[in-house]
Amino acid sequence: MLALHPAAGIAAATTDLTKVYGSGETRVVALDRVGIAFREGEFTAIMGPSGCGKSTLMHCAAGLDSFDSGSVRIGTTELGALDDRQLTALRRDRIGFVFQAFNLLPTLTALENITLPMTIAGRRPDPQWLDHVVSMVGLSGRLGHRPGQLSGGQQQRVAVARALVSRPAIVFADEPTGNLDSRAGAEVLGFLRDSVHETGQTVVMVTHDPVAAGYADRVVFLADGRPVDEMVRPTPDRVLDLMKSLDSRSRTS
Repeated sequence: MLALHPAAGIAAATTDLTKVYGSGETRVVALDRVGIAFREGEFTAIMGPSGCGKSTLMHCAAGLDSFDSGSVRIGTTELGALDDRQLTALRRDRIGFVFQAFNLLPTLTALENITLPMTIAGRRPDPQWLDHVVSMVGLSGRLGHRPGQLSGGQQQRVAVARALVSRPAIVFADEPTGNLDSRAGAEVLGFLRDSVHETGQTVVMVTHDPVAAGYADRVVFLADGRPVDEMVRPTPDRVLDLMKSLDSRSRTS
């Protein structure tokens, strides 16, 4: 059982989380009563075979998608009890996002993109924290550049800084290195890891890459919409071996 009741030390948790697409012959159970907790100050990777529900789990846990039954909590806040306005405010104020697509506004500078969510919320970032985040991701000399003047790796650094600058309760990253070469991907993963180990940030990352998962503190493996295994202090080789086992079971089931 991977579930822990949300309490002190738990950044987010799901209980009996179920998500179904379609009906009748086209009915697909994407999440099947998933119970899982993400501890504060921990870097968790979510992995599994294609179609196992990992991105659906992240989207439901982050309040980006609805679910059919069960519960999702960010800290002690139950997402199912929030209306659209409250959910929008929670995502803006307490959750950071990093996606495979950088999602930067091309007309804004790197600094303006980093601070945009706080600007929309009518808040100013803490100057010292902003300087720390910008320095950590190596953007100090690029803040006046627009996305078109930055490499893919630099654009993703902007996205990481944007996710961290508001000091969210949790950062969700969906395949954050999918559009990057191996060197730029390693840099971005290193920044996410450093944000956890140096500042206590909580990060949950969906990935298919065993090398990326090796940066995490633990890996949760999904199959057929359910958590089926967990690995602490993962290495790419151990993750790859377990993924091969899950793929083999998926093909023979």
